[in-house]
Amino acid sequence: MRRLRKRGWMYAAMLVVCVFALFPVYYVLITSLKTREEIYSRTPDLWPNHPNWGEYTRVLGEGHVGRALVNSLIVASGTTVVCLLVGALAAYALARFRLKLTHVLLMLVLMTQMFPLVVLVIPLFVMMRKADLLGTYWSLIVTYLAFSVPLAIWVMRSFILAIPEELEHAARIDGATRIGAMVRVVLPLAAPGLATVAVLSFLEGWKEFLLALTFLNDESKKTVPLVLQSFVGRGDVDWAAVMATSVLYTLPVAIVFVFARKHLMTARTAGAVKG
Repeated sequence: MRRLRKRGWMYAAMLVVCVFALFPVYYVLITSLKTREEIYSRTPDLWPNHPNWGEYTRVLGEGHVGRALVNSLIVASGTTVVCLLVGALAAYALARFRLKLTHVLLMLVLMTQMFPLVVLVIPLFVMMRKADLLGTYWSLIVTYLAFSVPLAIWVMRSFILAIPEELEHAARIDGATRIGAMVRVVLPLAAPGLATVAVLSFLEGWKEFLLALTFLNDESKKTVPLVLQSFVGRGDVDWAAVMATSVLYTLPVAIVFVFARKHLMTARTAGAVKG
């Protein structure tokens, strides 16, 4: 009882924080199940009287959300794969090779994060038009890489520096090449960093709106943020469709976090203890 009284306030605080954080998610879910009359009611209910699951069928069919989910998944997955490949190789080179310009290169990479996206939209649009990439998935993937790869390099380099070089030397003595030692020794040990980079790059390609609105005009290639914006009209908002699409839009992100949670927790504690 003494221990319970001592830590009771901690559990109560945790419960309050969890309710505060999860209530918006819960409200989005129940709103997607409400009828139009219930949504615009003056006294909102915390549970719909007659749950309407047909809204999900409507947005997946008439609202083209199903195709938009596939488009967003293609763009986000392509960005993640290329970002992991390029970021890991660049981070390894900057961590292992002793170059006089290493710090200069790192600063130049970091400076790319200083420019706001709004300033770069027009130059990027001109570049994609000259490269004949407008209206394609590659226009978004290449552009997202410009923002995700620098962060990936910084994150991955810190993890690679924490791995002793003696492990690579031992692998090379056993006959492995430098690339083989990197793939078989370094990258498995840097799995928390890879997971962190994968989640960040996936979110970069999944949530972005402005560049997708600028580069994509074909209805069949629009991503979920663009389709979600189409439910917002000048005179009225289809809140049921917005909430149902938001739930479907959140599920892939939640799945990614569930699969990467173990490595992400390891990444949080990496470097906390020396020895």
